[in-house]
Amino acid sequence: MTRAVSIALCLLLALSAERALADPVDTARSVIRAQIQAFLDDDAETAYSFASPGIREKFPDRLVFFEMVKKSYQHLYRPGNFAFGRSKLVGKEVVQEVLIVGSDGKDWTAIYELVPQPDGSYKINGVLMVQTAPGPAL
Repeated sequence: MTRAVSIALCLLLALSAERALADPVDTARSVIRAQIQAFLDDDAETAYSFASPGIREKFPDRLVFFEMVKKSYQHLYRPGNFAFGRSKLVGKEVVQEVLIVGSDGKDWTAIYELVPQPDGSYKINGVLMVQTAPGPAL
């Protein structure tokens, strides 16, 4: 029994150390990718799990949060395609651009703000959607 507890503690410490050493930008991108997949899967519970405590305070119910996303962030809810753009660390927070071809066929940029949590994870604290100006015709 004691040996099993020791092994479990070693594994827990190793996972904690790995999380602490993870690149914040890579971690933030994984969170964004997972939330967008949850939107595509209509999985309100999983999508809501990536929201920061501040967002959860504004939207204390996952279904209310999900409806807000459907109405106000329809291009994130149903992106035609997306790719990661520039990222920036501001202190321990991550600001990440996500380039989106929206459900309307237009190009959009979503600017995500992700904040670190006490357990080392990152949560989405806000998203600003900006319609991207079209480039020159090819």
